Amino acid sequence: MQINFSELQQKIDITFQNQDLLKKVFIHRSFLNENTNQKLESNERLEFLGDAVLELIVTEYMYQKYSEPEGILTNWRSALVRGQNLAQLAKKLQLGDYLFLSKGEEKTGGRSRELLLANTFEALIGAIYLEKGYDETRKFLMKNIIAELPDIISNNLHLDPKTTLQELIQEKINITPTYEVLSSKGPDHAKVFEVGVFVNDKMIGKGFGTNKQAAQSSAADVALEQLKKGTSTIGEN
Repeated sequence: MQINFSELQQKIDITFQNQDLLKKVFIHRSFLNENTNQKLESNERLEFLGDAVLELIVTEYMYQKYSEPEGILTNWRSALVRGQNLAQLAKKLQLGDYLFLSKGEEKTGGRSRELLLANTFEALIGAIYLEKGYDETRKFLMKNIIAELPDIISNNLHLDPKTTLQELIQEKINITPTYEVLSSKGPDHAKVFEVGVFVNDKMIGKGFGTNKQAAQSSAADVALEQLKKGTSTIGEN
């Protein structure tokens, strides 16, 4: 289990004295199933901590910066910390390259799976908080997450992606998109759904989530992003 985290620490501009803590960020529970002889802990507890720290820092920032009512701030925060956004940030930092996975998880593309990457990013936040404390964690989040808030606000990215996608498609071709479960994996208490969104039997996006509703929102998010970039089209009347 030897891995060099020097490049990652340079990217995030944070040096860990406790390298074992940093390593724990990347230990997926599937790896433990194949390495029962090693005294290791998965990143799930760090993810739990990181999720709470992320929400606190983002909420505090919004409270101090904006005077909008609670409902609007909640929508902004949800857009900022949703899984797809965290997964994209994880990809920028290439967190998937450092993951310790089972052979099966590796073969099925675990290093690029959005839900897994989002969870890893939250685990990294938890580790930074334990290693460096609140102020350094806030600095990291300001640079890597909160900096995206003005773009979310100006482009109305905080709106419900399913509603936004439906309105866009109905306006262009007067058709309502449909959603289909493509797969579901894992035990009942930790199932992950893969959902595709379709227009005229053409899949224009797919996403993942721990329930069907979350997976549908993720798929709508992906579809909107691909339509924005021009990598997917729906045609117009």
